[in-house]
Amino acid sequence: MKKIYALKYGILLLFICFAGFAQAQNTTLTGKILDEKQQPLPGASVLIKNTTRSTSTDVDGNFRINGFPTGKQTVVITFIGYQTIEREIDASQTSSLNVEMKPSAQILDEIAVIGYGIVKKSDATGAVDVVSSKNFNKGVTNSPQELIAGKIAGVSVTSISGAPGNTSTIRIRGGASLSASNDPLIVIDGVPIENVPIGGSPNILSTLNPNDIESFTVLKDASATAIYGSRASNGVIQITTKRGGKDLKIGYNLTTSLSTTPNKIDVYTGDEFRELVNRVYAGNNAVTSLLGTDNTDWQSQIYKNAFTQDHNLSFSGTAWKKLPYRISGGYNNADGVLKTYNYERTTLNVGLNPSFLKDHLKFNVNFKGLINNNNFADQGAVASAVFYDPTKPVYNGNTRWRGYTTWTENGDINGNPITLATPNPVAQLDLTDNTSRVKRSIGNIQTDYKFHFLPELRANLNLGYDYAKSEGHNNVQDSTQWVYVPVVAGGRLNNYSTTTRNQLADFYLNYAKDLKSIKSRIDVTAGYSWSHFYREGVNNTSALDGSQPQPTDAYKTEYYLAAFFGRLNYSYNDKYLLTFTLRDDATSRFSPDTRWGLFPAGAFAWRIKNEDFLKNSNTISDLKLRLGYGVTGQQDLTSLNNYPYLAKYTISDATSRYKFGDTYYYTLRPDGYDANIKWESTNTLNAGIDFGFANNRITGAIDYYSKKTSDLLSIVDLPAGTNFSPTVLTNIGSLDNHGIEFSLNSNIIATGNFNWSVNYNISYNKTKITKLNLNDDPNYVIPLGGIAGTTSGTIQAQKVGYPANSFYVYKQVYDPSGNPIEDKYVDLNNDGVINTSDLYIYKKPTADVLMGISTNLTYKHWDFSATGRASLGNYVYNNVAANSTYRGLYSSLRYLSNQTTAADETQFTTALTTNLSDYYIQNASFFRLDNMVLGYRFAPMFSNKFKLRLSASVQNVFVITDYKGLDPEISGGLDNNFYPRSRTFQLGLNAEF
Repeated sequence: MKKIYALKYGILLLFICFAGFAQAQNTTLTGKILDEKQQPLPGASVLIKNTTRSTSTDVDGNFRINGFPTGKQTVVITFIGYQTIEREIDASQTSSLNVEMKPSAQILDEIAVIGYGIVKKSDATGAVDVVSSKNFNKGVTNSPQELIAGKIAGVSVTSISGAPGNTSTIRIRGGASLSASNDPLIVIDGVPIENVPIGGSPNILSTLNPNDIESFTVLKDASATAIYGSRASNGVIQITTKRGGKDLKIGYNLTTSLSTTPNKIDVYTGDEFRELVNRVYAGNNAVTSLLGTDNTDWQSQIYKNAFTQDHNLSFSGTAWKKLPYRISGGYNNADGVLKTYNYERTTLNVGLNPSFLKDHLKFNVNFKGLINNNNFADQGAVASAVFYDPTKPVYNGNTRWRGYTTWTENGDINGNPITLATPNPVAQLDLTDNTSRVKRSIGNIQTDYKFHFLPELRANLNLGYDYAKSEGHNNVQDSTQWVYVPVVAGGRLNNYSTTTRNQLADFYLNYAKDLKSIKSRIDVTAGYSWSHFYREGVNNTSALDGSQPQPTDAYKTEYYLAAFFGRLNYSYNDKYLLTFTLRDDATSRFSPDTRWGLFPAGAFAWRIKNEDFLKNSNTISDLKLRLGYGVTGQQDLTSLNNYPYLAKYTISDATSRYKFGDTYYYTLRPDGYDANIKWESTNTLNAGIDFGFANNRITGAIDYYSKKTSDLLSIVDLPAGTNFSPTVLTNIGSLDNHGIEFSLNSNIIATGNFNWSVNYNISYNKTKITKLNLNDDPNYVIPLGGIAGTTSGTIQAQKVGYPANSFYVYKQVYDPSGNPIEDKYVDLNNDGVINTSDLYIYKKPTADVLMGISTNLTYKHWDFSATGRASLGNYVYNNVAANSTYRGLYSSLRYLSNQTTAADETQFTTALTTNLSDYYIQNASFFRLDNMVLGYRFAPMFSNKFKLRLSASVQNVFVITDYKGLDPEISGGLDNNFYPRSRTFQLGLNAEF
């Protein structure tokens, strides 16, 4: 018994000793955190690095951490709007820590890459926005422009289809032109790229791997963009790729994705279609006998779940202590939800940034390479799957049409095809070989020399290039109905190639000096820019056996740009900022008499925060007023018409040859041209306020802008009876564009363990055409917007007093129950006749209001982010529904066509004008949750040298809309069998050593 008690008390004594020892290994750390004015900072986060032990300061700036380990520990102090501080503490020597934090203008002093230089965002006098990699939309793997969708007020990014690797329509403040380009100028690491896509590669940004991009800087008003005068009417997007640092870093990113088709167009099933045809054509055996017995879901036959893998490996650091570098390689392989569609991209990115002569001579070398393989499939199958008869099987055992069910004459499955009937969508995918291979390289060498005898003076030379070569074909096997040629039974050979060679040479001098004696700083830039754009291509089409070739479409074209430019930045007492810019541009697209255009701009900013009455305010941490005005130019045509001022001739096609004797000769037709065509110019006024509260815990900006474009480059009709082509490109018309933008960034919670930020932006834009022709005819209309199912072929128009690309339709008449009456429209001109004179402007495809919202939360090792967008006031012409009527069920050529269930809403049976009814102009306002991402970041391993993060995300989470079509977000507003946007589920791994 005594032994038991002795053992019991011995163990207890040993436990007490160990407890005392353990207690001796920990202590308490206390301290106080102050701001730069020696005032307490309540809510500052105090964290022991690489642990979960943390606390926050109280209202007096005091903090206390119990159980602080002995030995050397690193304490991290953070507070929004202040620089992060790390202090090494040895608890055996001290138990107190008092820190004074210094303000950090991280948000305001974010570096903005502007034309021919950089500027701190706090020094910017124009409307400039920066989105860095940490704020990008997560999960984007093959379309770089989608990284900033919804992130910037006044900037809309709309993908033109759901196909992987496809391009997007980017608009900054609504654009400023009609027939010329409305795309912003995109500059990649100092190299402006052309907006015209390369054949076989629709996305002009496909060369860039999203993993390599460090930031987007968007220049929105004329005072910011005028330095690029000739190409900046629609704004500028500067893309900067990542650079090497001091220490060696190896990074590997892996993303795997599963894409699904969230929605399909609502069409009749086989049973529903049989019931409908038997009801509408009751007793008409010639029609009902065409029905089959199957129930084929044609959309399910062409869509599938698609997989994507994206790999990126990067190395960065400094070699030989003198050569910062970053080298990365990426591989992306993405299947589309449309069967046979595939996008494959291999990229190489090299960045070198050496410096010599004690940093007086710096080089910035960039190289980007791309190999892109595409299988575009036959996207016409999307429409065919909607309209093909669902009572027919995919295969019917014929021997002439490769076994695929095909509409043929007289019901003979091996008979001649009905060429106007809907093709078998499965056959379209299986028998079409529509592929391309694109090789592209963009690069530049930028040299910056700071003069030894005058360090304030720098000389900068930038030599760049953009070379691309694409080859592809869109071939169809023989025995196919949709490319049927009676003699050879179909088939098509279509080969094309495109080569582009663009060069750039920029040189400028920059002088910057602080004049402390007069509290001023001046920054002067003057330079010269030269660009050359060359493109050649060929397109050959013939029957599969080489017979019946079409005339070869071959071309070579080029144009040059040259400019002198200058900019003066002046600041006084860090309160008053002045910018003046002047650019004199020349383009070879215009004649020597109109070739040069002068584009000035000026801006003023007042840092109100730095005035004495606000300098010591703890509430208002930033307040700046901006006012700018400038003129920018436009000569960037949307076609390859690089010689609009020269007389040209077009060769006739095979059906328009002239017979002389027994021989047919091709003829030449003169094209219309304007020898005096000149620059389109846009005058822009911008007024803005930047603000910040509570040590920039809340920041934002409000901007008002007004843009007036004159001498519009417009395509207008020529008088009847002339010997020219029916239209000509000339300078006629004007356009007004104005709006308001508001952005707000808030760090709602900022502690050591939990952080929550929300970013929101909203913009309103209104565009109106103010002039279209020389005689100011208010009824003059320029039709455009090609659609299917109408005799005119258009559904949109340009007209004075209305927004660009407005819908041009008949005003539908409805019965007392609210149902549209077939072929009944309002006689708007009261002449007793319904004809094209009764068409009127109704709604527009562009939104009145755009909104973007994103949130980021971190809790210890977890992070969550989500991004959404809203578009209000945009309308879409539902061409799919307009082509769905009871009349469309049967053709006198003896074939049946399925319809969407929208046919039940109208039950139109005979009229041919229903497609032009305003009934099909539908409100397409929407809110889309673009992405949700949940991630977990492991604690650093291997002496803090290895970092690992795992993530799961969903893209295109949901859409809220009243639009009756498949998707409300349609670039241009014409919904005609849109390649559906997929819903994508992703798993990601990010590792860094």
